[in-house]
Amino acid sequence: MSDRIYLDYNASTPVAPEVADAMEPFIRDHYGNPHTKHWAGRPGGEAMVRARAQVAALIGCKPHELIFTSGASESNNHAIKGVFLANRGRRDHIVSSAIEHPSVRRPIEYLVSRFDAKVTWLPVDPFGRVSPDDVRRAITPRTCLISVMHANNEVGTIQPIGEIGAIAREAHIPLHSDAAQSVGKVAVNVDDLGVTLMSLAGHKLYAPKGIGALYIRDGFVDVDALIHGAGQERDLRSGTENVEFIVGLGKACEIAARDIGMPRVRALRDKFWDLLQAAFGVDVALHGHPTERLPNTLNVGFRDQIGGALLEKLTGVAATTGSACHAGGAMLSSTLKAMNVPTATGFGAIRFSLGRETTAAQIERVVEKLRSALAANRDANIAT
Repeated sequence: MSDRIYLDYNASTPVAPEVADAMEPFIRDHYGNPHTKHWAGRPGGEAMVRARAQVAALIGCKPHELIFTSGASESNNHAIKGVFLANRGRRDHIVSSAIEHPSVRRPIEYLVSRFDAKVTWLPVDPFGRVSPDDVRRAITPRTCLISVMHANNEVGTIQPIGEIGAIAREAHIPLHSDAAQSVGKVAVNVDDLGVTLMSLAGHKLYAPKGIGALYIRDGFVDVDALIHGAGQERDLRSGTENVEFIVGLGKACEIAARDIGMPRVRALRDKFWDLLQAAFGVDVALHGHPTERLPNTLNVGFRDQIGGALLEKLTGVAATTGSACHAGGAMLSSTLKAMNVPTATGFGAIRFSLGRETTAAQIERVVEKLRSALAANRDANIAT
């Protein structure tokens, strides 16, 4: 039995076999430029039309409202910089949250430093949720964009984007949401959420790394082009498209639509939490919202531990920690810090994110590994 257990699906997923199969003909045979009309290019062009429709079906938009990108980081950058530059000289204020992914936070910081943009960073509650009332209060006559992620990558908390979307529509301000973590795991419909722009990433839903998409609602927002050239992707992102990866993204979205909500994975995640509580009691804490959370995500903090050091003892287990070690000890991640998570459990945070290949036996083995690691730590403390 392999000692390797993968519990880092929020970081990246394996490429699904059906996705790889769908991509193979476009790697081996259909090599022509998809915008040509001859035999070598036509299959790629037709495949892109099909893939765009598959992605659109998953999120409830029109196919032509999607542009293909290299992933969520590019999509986030394009949405934020593109809207700001299209409004330059008229509106220069952005509203965002304190727990955004760096691919949202850093483009905003860039606009602040280079173009004198103004930003309001919204706080979150102890569960990691933004208050819609805070969004409403943050809006000014100069606000050009609201950008709040749909689901947090660390703790899995799902934001009240539908309520925020209603506020944005009322104020006639575009709303962007980074949905890289939520698309393919929970129901995501652009109309229900009220988003104007939305980012997604292929490698979070069993497609390859290096492919994603940006949804831009028709007629509701001006966005500057990111890459200028021959006019591909509605003249917003020029360059010959990555056909084989686009095919993979389309197939992955088609597959994901069959398992929205991930009931089997959700049950495993809940079983995992039950086992951890039974094993460690008050020495383990849940980080994130207890119910409004991604079905595969379990961020837990082990009291008086250092997450990175603990994770090193879990031989063969792939997961991530919510604290970073440094010379003086440890520091909380920006998300846990914004949530005001106590350092007693925050320093010992580990994010376990489950996926399609996760089994009950694997979960039970991880709990046993944790028992052994924590027992060894206790013995070491007693010895010193």
